[in-house]
Amino acid sequence: MNFQQYKADTCIPLKKAWSLGEVKLEALVRRDYPGRAMPHQMLSGVNSIGYWDAQAQQNWGLDWHRNEGVELTFLETGTLAFSVEGQTETLLHANGLTITRPWQKHKVGNPNIGLGRLYWIILDVGVRRPHQPWKWPDWIILSKKDLDELTMILRQNEQPVWYAQQKTCEYFCEIGKAVKEDNAGECDSRLKILINELLLNILNMFRKKEVLLDKTLTESMRSTELFLTDLPDNLDKHWTLESMAKYCGLGTTSFVYYCKKITNKSPLQYLNYIRLKAAAKMLEEYPDLNIQHIAYDCGYTSSQYFATAFKKQYGKSPKDYRRIQF
Repeated sequence: MNFQQYKADTCIPLKKAWSLGEVKLEALVRRDYPGRAMPHQMLSGVNSIGYWDAQAQQNWGLDWHRNEGVELTFLETGTLAFSVEGQTETLLHANGLTITRPWQKHKVGNPNIGLGRLYWIILDVGVRRPHQPWKWPDWIILSKKDLDELTMILRQNEQPVWYAQQKTCEYFCEIGKAVKEDNAGECDSRLKILINELLLNILNMFRKKEVLLDKTLTESMRSTELFLTDLPDNLDKHWTLESMAKYCGLGTTSFVYYCKKITNKSPLQYLNYIRLKAAAKMLEEYPDLNIQHIAYDCGYTSSQYFATAFKKQYGKSPKDYRRIQF
């Protein structure tokens, strides 16, 4: 996955299955999601809302991805493998509710999805990183106290899987009916009311459970940690200090501070360090691969600079390092 990680997930496998009639889909969408485009003024902040109904075993799943909003999914019937990066895979059963934040990479299916009906809402609250403040659409009319409490729980607890009561199922089913029946935005008000009721229902669910809150989940250091965790998979991007800080939603001074706290290196030192580690691994695993090609793959535009930096870190030129390995 590249670092355009908050671009809308295009759900290409789902689009294909839908076009072939292998799965029923009803959705109102923005951007590249599969479904019917909703009018511009409808449900501001909602990027996708709807459901799929798989009446037969499918030959596709949704691989690791992130969304540009908070995603709620609800499994009404069937079973479904669901995974969040860094956590054990869960087999969802009927009434399984998942909540993922924009920075949580997740996948659906193992590798394929099975029979079942899955509802979802992807709602953009203006954040891409854990430390950023949330801004709900103005049609979310929960009281300030309730909305502040819900926001705090969603920010400070990242448990992705819950099991909901019958009332939650009823709200999602009514949302699905409204999506199916909508014609040019005529169900806008109906959907807004249902989503508000659903959010209040979820807040009440949290209130009945012992939800563990962790303020460190909302700190700038965690945003930096998430960035650094993904960085090894994106070494070919032309990173600068400014672009790394901007990607984290931080100023350069703060970003440098947190990066050094975590890695004991400045951002550019750490970038160079992991680029060279990746190059060393490629030299070991691909004995016939051109060294210049390895340099470019790891983000170096100059093979000469790569060789100089490599020798400084490993005490040998890339060529000599490879020779010793074999």
